[in-house]
Amino acid sequence: MIYDELKTPCFVVDKQILDGGIELLKSSLEKYWNNYIIGYSFKTNSLPWVVDYAKQNGFYAEVVSDDEYSLARLMNFDSEKIVYNGPIKSKETFIEAMNLDCVVNVDTKRELEWLKELPKDKSYKVGVRINFDIETACPNESACGDEGGRFGFCYENGEFKKAIDAISVIDNVSVSGIHLHCSSKTRSLNIYKAIAEMACKIKEEYGIDFEYVDIGGGFFGGMNNKPKFPDYLKLVSDILSNNYKPEETKIIVEPGMSLIGPAIDFVTKVIDVKDTTYNRFVLTDGSRTNVDPLMTKSAYFDEIIYQDENRTEMEKQIICGFTCMEHDRLFVLKNGKELMVDDKIVYHKVGAYTMCLSPLFIKYFPAVMLNENGKITEIRSKWDAKAYSQYSNI
Repeated sequence: MIYDELKTPCFVVDKQILDGGIELLKSSLEKYWNNYIIGYSFKTNSLPWVVDYAKQNGFYAEVVSDDEYSLARLMNFDSEKIVYNGPIKSKETFIEAMNLDCVVNVDTKRELEWLKELPKDKSYKVGVRINFDIETACPNESACGDEGGRFGFCYENGEFKKAIDAISVIDNVSVSGIHLHCSSKTRSLNIYKAIAEMACKIKEEYGIDFEYVDIGGGFFGGMNNKPKFPDYLKLVSDILSNNYKPEETKIIVEPGMSLIGPAIDFVTKVIDVKDTTYNRFVLTDGSRTNVDPLMTKSAYFDEIIYQDENRTEMEKQIICGFTCMEHDRLFVLKNGKELMVDDKIVYHKVGAYTMCLSPLFIKYFPAVMLNENGKITEIRSKWDAKAYSQYSNI
């Protein structure tokens, strides 16, 4: 097995799984709306190898800060292949992105003011992010519930109309698209039904010939019992086709978790086993902070690789991480074979919101390996003290 030769802890990118997700997404878009942009979500996992591979596959860079924008430029994404979203754009990069013809979706009032400062000798196009009541449309499914989402310009209270009106009086700027990404707890088809219906409603009310409708990301991926790309895109296509035509309007999708989540494992090793009055504790060289940095998960897609099968069964073993925090406990193994030093525990489907959120706490970033049909190569070296202190003024 490939895990036998790995120095733990480390992340492992499975290229075959990643390629399968990319192929399914592209074929689904080509079948249901063959005029599209795929913007890979940098915030989900901005490992340079990953974003470069997205670029090799024709993806745009979907970025939400000046730092991510700068990374996309450093990674040589064509400026026309950058989708710039989010409320924390810097003025400098916002103006630059507009001048370089990036796809820019305004999210804040200050960005509306910045549009007025663009040179007057050039025409510009911009998108507007819509904040709409997804909770009413999909009860108990939105991420924020009755508190509502905080991104974009609110449709229900007239803020979206004010934004459209503010842009309309700028002679050399026009609205070219709408951005409707919504965070949800369920990632259900209902969410994308509501997004598509809102896109149609906006089209009917404003009569703007939008060049694109950005439905965002947030899809399931790599889960057998959940919706897949063809399910989402057929539904969206069926609804959008009432008001839009593929030959006139692009769909923008912004996948992150659905592509990179299933494709990455985290491999750890048992380094100690101890018994107390209360429990058997199994210490590993990985941490909960590596696979669950927000400390919210209650279960993982875990796999145990024993060095041998000659083990007795134990009623309860608590699997722990290496940190000095008592709550660095990953899961409880009940009625399982006894774990011993050098056994491995692998956490599957942990490519999303892990590397980019893991803190530099006690140990620095682990190595990242690439599994390409069983051939293992290193695509990021483990950070050491030198890497950690490289920009310190000491």
